[in-house]
Amino acid sequence: MDVALFDYDLPVERIAQYPLPQRDQSRMLIIKRHGRVFSDGLFCDLSQHLQPGDLLVLNDTKVIPARLLGRKESGGQVEAFLVRSVNGSSGEDEGSGNRALWQALFKSSKKMRSGQKLDFGGGLSGQVIEPSGTDPGLLALEVEAGTSVNSAIEKVGQVPLPPYIKRQPASDDHKTYQTVYAAAKASGAVAAPTAGLHFTKELLDRLHEKGIETAFLTLHVGLGTFAPVRCQTVEEHRIHEEYFQIPETTLASIKRAQAGSGRIVAVGTTVTRALEYYAATGNSLGMCDLFIYPGYEFKLVEAMLTNFHLPASTLMMLVSAFAGRETIMAAYRRALELEFRFYSYGDAMLIST
Repeated sequence: MDVALFDYDLPVERIAQYPLPQRDQSRMLIIKRHGRVFSDGLFCDLSQHLQPGDLLVLNDTKVIPARLLGRKESGGQVEAFLVRSVNGSSGEDEGSGNRALWQALFKSSKKMRSGQKLDFGGGLSGQVIEPSGTDPGLLALEVEAGTSVNSAIEKVGQVPLPPYIKRQPASDDHKTYQTVYAAAKASGAVAAPTAGLHFTKELLDRLHEKGIETAFLTLHVGLGTFAPVRCQTVEEHRIHEEYFQIPETTLASIKRAQAGSGRIVAVGTTVTRALEYYAATGNSLGMCDLFIYPGYEFKLVEAMLTNFHLPASTLMMLVSAFAGRETIMAAYRRALELEFRFYSYGDAMLIST
């Protein structure tokens, strides 16, 4: 399958550079799965498109301020981007002490070497250890602080805004590039699960009042979510892996929804991948490397909330697998006609039955 089938032209002015003042005032395109039936409304009216008994599954991962600016012992500037904790688990667990080991990307005038010591300010220091894992360009970075590493990173780190947001992080990004239900115990993502950015606590309360249940899982969104597909054919691509965990309480909620008349509604592609990985393997904890593209048969997810994704990306392939490629491409054309806002801080899409 040719990767070009999932490409489209996006005017740069359609890429949202800032969030809306009110999260739930974003627009929402509603489409029928495998059908070109489109309507548009506001995200705050989501409850009108769900029904009592539906189970809304959300990703409670918390984005860490993963971009660290520091200096080498020589005085030269360096930027370290924390990608994932070396043991692949929660950043909260990894960083609760005063020392932690991370895989990191570096920007520096000279190539980084094992043994180099770095000072990030605020009591946070680091030392480059050695090449880490099989990912090209990643090095192991041991970070150390007088208090907990997490506290120090929160103090000195910058919000890891996506590369298509062409501005420096603002003070508000610490809140706006984070879901309102992000859990401290689930700290570890370096990118936000953007479909969840539209929710407010008030909207969640209204959904509960209507009888729509919510449940949570954790998937630490990594840099791979922005990685381009460099192969000519979809089947050649090897997708990144990300740590995930589905609690027993969520598994119980899924069973209740399956036994009843409600649908399992995934909030975002990260939730979709985690749920479908669990359905395929029976594993509710570990590293998720499921690549979903057209031809995949969905086992759990029956409806999906998502944002608008990069052209020819694995996320375009996933939503195309769920709704049909022609339906998705037509929906994107419609969103462009209606001047929807795209990507992380942009508008939303509900793919329903």
